[in-house]
Amino acid sequence: MAKNISKTILLEYEKSRDKAEKELEDRKKQVHALLPKLKEIEDEINKTGIHMAKAILTNAHNYDQYLSELKVTLESLKQEKAILLTENNVPLNYLEIQYNCTSCNDTGFLQNGRKCTCFKQKLINHAYKMSNLDKVLEKENFNNFKISLYDNNPFEGEELTPYENMQHVLEDCGLFVNNFNQSNENLLFYGTTGLGKTFMCNCIAKELLDRGKIVVYQTAFKILDIIEQYKFSKVKDPLIKESYQMLFDCDLLIIDDLGTELTNTFTNSEIFHILNTRLINDKKLIISTNLGPKEIATTYSERIFSRIFSKFKVMKFYGDDLRWEV
Repeated sequence: MAKNISKTILLEYEKSRDKAEKELEDRKKQVHALLPKLKEIEDEINKTGIHMAKAILTNAHNYDQYLSELKVTLESLKQEKAILLTENNVPLNYLEIQYNCTSCNDTGFLQNGRKCTCFKQKLINHAYKMSNLDKVLEKENFNNFKISLYDNNPFEGEELTPYENMQHVLEDCGLFVNNFNQSNENLLFYGTTGLGKTFMCNCIAKELLDRGKIVVYQTAFKILDIIEQYKFSKVKDPLIKESYQMLFDCDLLIIDDLGTELTNTFTNSEIFHILNTRLINDKKLIISTNLGPKEIATTYSERIFSRIFSKFKVMKFYGDDLRWEV
């Protein structure tokens, strides 16, 4: 499975590079038709570059002087080209290849051989497609969030109506997205089922994915399943290894339905490890749970409770079950 996904992604990169090269050729033809002189200058630049390469390879007579003269000629031609483009209102980078990712030039790998962040995001996107989450995000996003569904009448034990409370939640979540690069804020959504916690998680995930951030969205149960497969499987699946590492490296980790997983010493330890590592490394977290503060305190270790309620902005969802259908 992992090999097939990686192969598909590499094929996507190849198509992307081919597209970029084709678009560059089209732009060149367009500009050369308008500026024949530009083609002549570029031909001279290419010839000069060939002469320099030959001089270096053959260690030609008067090598240093010859190479110096060629460099002067090359710089003069480049300057002439820049002036010609500027005078005709053509951007200087218009005749350069335009890759989607300038870090890896649409190869998926950096110069040090490591996977580019765009490759990692593609892995996540493929995982989303396989789980149909991409379809969910088409429906569950800020554009489709209906605050009017929340009742504007007083709710027992609360100062604000559900509608007023959700106005604050919506505003805070918008700030979380807009200040994502500057803030070190994390979010905790808690409340009973049917109040829009998962919907709000999806809204934030969609917005940040659209902004090029690496977002991993998993239920607590699935996260622990990934951890167990990574640590205890005899056969090391590359996709599981990548999924495990992404729990720590992604820009935002959304843990949905915390409290639905089996809790024991091992799971508590692993959840703390994820939370603590990400907080130390200033990596953002969103946790959604049906458990209230007291239930979190009794279900998890004191260390987990302390990390959550000292490092997270806590938002309570309350009101009548909305049966979210968009």
